[in-house]
Amino acid sequence: MRVSATERLYSLDALRGLDMIILVGGASLIVSLVQLTGIEAEGLRVTLKEHVDWVGFHIHDLIFPLFMFVSGVAIPYSIQSKLEKKVPKNDLILKTFKRMVILIILGIFYNGGFRTGLAHARIASVLGQIGIAYFFATLITMHTTTIRSRLIWLVSILAGVGIIQLFIPVPGVGAGVLTPEGCINGYIDRHLLIGKLHEDIFDPEGILSNISAIGITLMGAISGSVLRSQKWTNYKKLGVLTVAGILSIGIALLLSPYYPVIKKCWTSTFNLLAGGTSVLLLAFFYLVIDHWKIRGWTFPFRLYGMNALFVYLLFHFISVGDLNKDILGWIARSLGEYGNLFNQFSKLGLICLLLYYMYKKRIFLRA
Repeated sequence: MRVSATERLYSLDALRGLDMIILVGGASLIVSLVQLTGIEAEGLRVTLKEHVDWVGFHIHDLIFPLFMFVSGVAIPYSIQSKLEKKVPKNDLILKTFKRMVILIILGIFYNGGFRTGLAHARIASVLGQIGIAYFFATLITMHTTTIRSRLIWLVSILAGVGIIQLFIPVPGVGAGVLTPEGCINGYIDRHLLIGKLHEDIFDPEGILSNISAIGITLMGAISGSVLRSQKWTNYKKLGVLTVAGILSIGIALLLSPYYPVIKKCWTSTFNLLAGGTSVLLLAFFYLVIDHWKIRGWTFPFRLYGMNALFVYLLFHFISVGDLNKDILGWIARSLGEYGNLFNQFSKLGLICLLLYYMYKKRIFLRA
């Protein structure tokens, strides 16, 4: 059985939605559930809700790269399908460039950059990094015709970043010193990145991190190309993705003693570990949702996934938790020890209702 190249990937919206739900409240909901069983949940809380200080990998460290990966999966479906319909390539490049600029501006706005002026603002941002990585991954996908050629680009990016981080010396520090103070990411950001740095000596969404992040978006685009292929059966696609995901994770773990997994300076091993995990998640969601067509349970996730940018901005600018308590707090107080669980669940449900209304009215916030 094959899924048509023009058929919408329900798994893509569902996976994006799961990512957003974990970010805005799903992690707290899971922790609350575990705590009610009497099981110690501190370790789970840390891995779900906190980034690793420097070296290592938590589930929370996957949220951002998974979103970038999913945006990459969409490239063959949105961009290549238009090319096949003879939409001029330059028009698509311009549209993608505008998207990047809008996301960079939204990122500055998100960081409060227009309050005090750009000279004192943090220019680097999560949204900006998504836009930049998507733009360059799109260019690579548009100007290559085979999965093999895209893999060559991917290997070149990961190897290039690795060489820069491990072998180019930082003045006064040396080469390959992957600490906040010694990493070449920070040296580049302090000299070339305008505006305020997030952590003073480096920025986790800085210049070299942006270049490296193209890699995981391109991993998504390559995965999308595999799924969109009409030459392979669904099971062969799933086999390719599963092997690729396991191989990517294996390489990352083998290299990690010599080239650590560090999200904050976006090492290539972090790309491989986060990307490989994302590939396996995509394969599982694709198998269940698009191949077996078990879709009913996915609708709330898809609501979040189809309006992910709106959800991201909403939870930043509005205290959704406080709003939820203003509306339903009286119920939570009457539930005793189950009150916190109710608050977490009702907060997500309240936004789900809003997203359902937007879905019915065909209102989607997209850059």
